[in-house]
Amino acid sequence: MKILVYAHQLEVGGTQVNAIEIAAALRDLHGYDVLLFATPGPMVKLIEEKGLRFLPAPEPHIHPSPARMRALRDAVRCERPDLLHVWDWQQCLDAYYAVHLPQEIPMVVTDMYMSLTRLLPRALPTTFGVPALVDLAKARGRRQASLLLPPVDARLNAPGAVDPQPFRRRYGIEHGAITLVTVCRLSEWLKSESLIRTISVVRALGRDVPLQFVIVGDGVLRAKLQRLADEINAELKRSAVILTGALLDPRPAYAAADIVVGMGGSALRGMAFGKPVVIVGEKGFSAPFTPATAESFYYKGIYGLGDGDPENSRLAAGIRGLAEHPDRLPGLGAFARQFVLRHFSLEVACTRLVGVFQSAVSELPTVRATVTDAFRTAAICLRERNIFPDGHVLRRRFRLW
Repeated sequence: MKILVYAHQLEVGGTQVNAIEIAAALRDLHGYDVLLFATPGPMVKLIEEKGLRFLPAPEPHIHPSPARMRALRDAVRCERPDLLHVWDWQQCLDAYYAVHLPQEIPMVVTDMYMSLTRLLPRALPTTFGVPALVDLAKARGRRQASLLLPPVDARLNAPGAVDPQPFRRRYGIEHGAITLVTVCRLSEWLKSESLIRTISVVRALGRDVPLQFVIVGDGVLRAKLQRLADEINAELKRSAVILTGALLDPRPAYAAADIVVGMGGSALRGMAFGKPVVIVGEKGFSAPFTPATAESFYYKGIYGLGDGDPENSRLAAGIRGLAEHPDRLPGLGAFARQFVLRHFSLEVACTRLVGVFQSAVSELPTVRATVTDAFRTAAICLRERNIFPDGHVLRRRFRLW
């Protein structure tokens, strides 16, 4: 089977890594002919390292993007894939109207958002990254909803896979400090609250607990976070908060961590390295990943919504509880890695996805379902427009269920 993967703009980010690693695994483990179509960015280097074919797409300025739709039609006409694997709603709009409807090419959508997006066509085979969302999607009439947990390459992300010492020396991580590490895009949307809250915890606890917080990533928040870091470092008279910028290979940061703070794929990669993790979300949510919380995080996602918690007390208590009991860290890290191996390995994800692909090729939606979907999605697109909070591209934000 020949698959054209239509991925995000190739910025440094977790979903981009997922798309590339799954594409390579489908080729290596299942013998598929796979090529990627996406707007170029730093992650092209990972595509090259994996030896995958890459077709550059134009820069999108709106969604749907007429320029990318034309380029996608040309790519499909030239490559003649058996199936399109499309990541998230922006790419879904382009592929659905440019290729799937007029050419009847089977199409599978992967949506890794933490909520359901109304505009996704209901009859298309769609994978979600959280079991709770699969259940909700089916309850809302999406009979083709399937589970694709965020995959982790547990061979490349593993204890001992990389040497952390060069990273620790380069960024001045102090011997004896409790090193917190976050790896994420520094965007206003979804990420800003937990980043600022964690910095606040370091400020509050930093005189009593030898914390160093290393932030790996780049984005529109970087200047603001650097100002906060400079203030706290001057106040504590040491490098308590360190910003490294984006790293194409962040594995040395995970390896150097004593505790990982994060959500989604970033938290899972920390777990794969055998690190204890404090999972963060929005509205003050935070909770350590432990045997007591594992089942809930599996079902609801590696993320959460809190009740506001203006005092930031839960995050402070979670970090303090781990930092002041270092003897607990190895056991929690070992449990976390076994959790990833059992549920989130790249091999398990690819096996599930192959089944979805085979069904998509053999069971096309009915004409009635397709026509209904096409008008429904178009109506939502025309009715609900807004600019995403990060503002770097004019996009449309759609109401959730």
